[in-house]
Amino acid sequence: MTDNDAMKKILITLLLLLPAVMPAWAQKVPEGYVQADSLVYRSGTAVDSTLVGKSIFSILPSKGKGDKADVKVHQSQAISSALQNQVSNNASRSFQGYRIRIYSDNSQNARSASESVMYRFQGGHYGVAVYRSYEYPFFRVTVGDFRTRSEALELLSRIKGAYPSAFVVRERINYPPVDQDHAYQIDTVKVLRRTL
Repeated sequence: MTDNDAMKKILITLLLLLPAVMPAWAQKVPEGYVQADSLVYRSGTAVDSTLVGKSIFSILPSKGKGDKADVKVHQSQAISSALQNQVSNNASRSFQGYRIRIYSDNSQNARSASESVMYRFQGGHYGVAVYRSYEYPFFRVTVGDFRTRSEALELLSRIKGAYPSAFVVRERINYPPVDQDHAYQIDTVKVLRRTL
């Protein structure tokens, strides 16, 4: 976790705890607003991309690197060489999988239309990755990161009503979460909403 990520987590935690520790006079809702519960969706980590191409032994704590602990691994040279060969042989390997293309167009308004499709899909399908791309002359929107075609077809069957021209495509994907049922976490927060 980077320092930036740690700082974000601390700030979010403080913002969530703030109403509980604030005095009653500071918690008053402004006129014309009401407090309402709102859901916050946070996607789970699929894989730590900072580790791609690295040996696990290179990130172990060491006092020589300024860490408080010193972890030493004793292993034969054959195991160390085999691990190094595995890392170097697979450093540039891409992961082929499946996504669902929900939009592809090259009309004059394709740029703004693709953006609109992307935001509409994100609003209704939390936890499903959305990708907007441009490959001359087409703007495209694809969704999901699936290891198998059958996983992609499952989502396709759920969204076919809203996106009748959607279809499965094979392309390079990001590593999807191993546990698709817990691809994101849900929190409840209080927000101010304007009354009508």
